[in-house]
Amino acid sequence: MIVVMTTVSTEEEGVSLAKGLVEDRLAACVQVLPRMRSIYRWKGEVQDDSEHLLLIKTATEKFASVAEYLKANHSYDEPEIVALPASYVSDGYLRWVAESLSL
Repeated sequence: MIVVMTTVSTEEEGVSLAKGLVEDRLAACVQVLPRMRSIYRWKGEVQDDSEHLLLIKTATEKFASVAEYLKANHSYDEPEIVALPASYVSDGYLRWVAESLSL
């Protein structure tokens, strides 16, 4: 299991992406976290923006499909798509993830 992270500029976009990922069985669960502040460099300029963080819980083998979905449906030119391995997952939660993804 992995947790994929991405950021969006609005809660509405986050909810839309989350629902699409879950409906398409690409994610078992997506959490849309409230506003946070992101400071980064884009096209040579330092940016200071408000964003929302999505935590996407999925199977490792679904990563490529999740990344493609995000690239196709995200409003950013180059969305953040970062996957972190889950070093420990309870047996029950892992079963639920597999069932949710139809694995």
